[in-house]
Amino acid sequence: MAEVTIALRYDLRSPEWAATPHDELYRTCIEQCVWADEHGAADIVSLSEHHGIDDGYLPAPFAMAAAITGATKRIPVTIAAALVPLHDPVRLAEQIAVLDLASGGRVSFVAGAGYKRSEFEMAGIAYKDRTALLERSIEVMRKAWTGEPFEWEGRTVVVRPVPTTKPHPLIMGGGSGPKAARRAARMRLPFFPGVGDPALKEAYEDECRAVGFENGFCVLPKGPGFLHVSEDPEKAWAEISRYAWYDADTYRSWQEGTRAEVLTAAADVDELRREGKYRVVTPDECVALAEELSPGGALVLHPLLCGMPAGLGWESLRLFKEKVLPRIRPAQT
Repeated sequence: MAEVTIALRYDLRSPEWAATPHDELYRTCIEQCVWADEHGAADIVSLSEHHGIDDGYLPAPFAMAAAITGATKRIPVTIAAALVPLHDPVRLAEQIAVLDLASGGRVSFVAGAGYKRSEFEMAGIAYKDRTALLERSIEVMRKAWTGEPFEWEGRTVVVRPVPTTKPHPLIMGGGSGPKAARRAARMRLPFFPGVGDPALKEAYEDECRAVGFENGFCVLPKGPGFLHVSEDPEKAWAEISRYAWYDADTYRSWQEGTRAEVLTAAADVDELRREGKYRVVTPDECVALAEELSPGGALVLHPLLCGMPAGLGWESLRLFKEKVLPRIRPAQT
């Protein structure tokens, strides 16, 4: 048995030339989550957040998390990352409390400071203030979830109802550098960095000891950011490569000067494939990858990558369930 997390990842992008338009994309996402929930084919659904993107990148992940948890029974949803400084913290606390109650505590999120300047300009928020706003917002939400009155910006605030998860819904600190690692420890949050650098784990644990945070833990990403299973990888890559390159190239253009596990250094599609961050594999190769990543790695299935044909995503999911899952989790199947 391979000790890996199986994740379904969605950011619901669909540029104008993509095969799957947004109305179909959102419906299919929910259908795939329901299918995975019913068949035990995934451990978690991962959503993310960006604003003002031409391809319609998911701007309201908490609303989408509500739709997914409302349609499913067991599978948890995480938002990695939620751009906390762009939200009013009291309103966000209310939304998350309701979502926690309605989902039975199945929603968590990585608290990100954000890195795309245009999003802050659109929101009328100073980019330089984002980390201070992040820390303040976490403090405000924790107070809000007690259900007790507290003072904020000269006003008395009460948030009711309170979440079902105690002491509050799971929040993880995000980021990709040592400052983010130390900040997560100071805020007494688990740390889920965007890059699998052991030095970040060390910086986080050092700061946890310094501030006396005994319950901290760090989860380093381990594995490709896109995985697709096919009996004919050459044919599948030919169909997917345009979407993979679009995804990789746009992320790279947004994140200059930052680090992330999914960032590519490739100059073209062929290099992108050889690099291994976007993997199209046979069932046998997927089993081998799961064993290689075990323990602690993740198989991240991204079945609607940038609006790629929905049928391709379904083929990958079904093949994974039929020919991979029984071999990496024989007891489950």
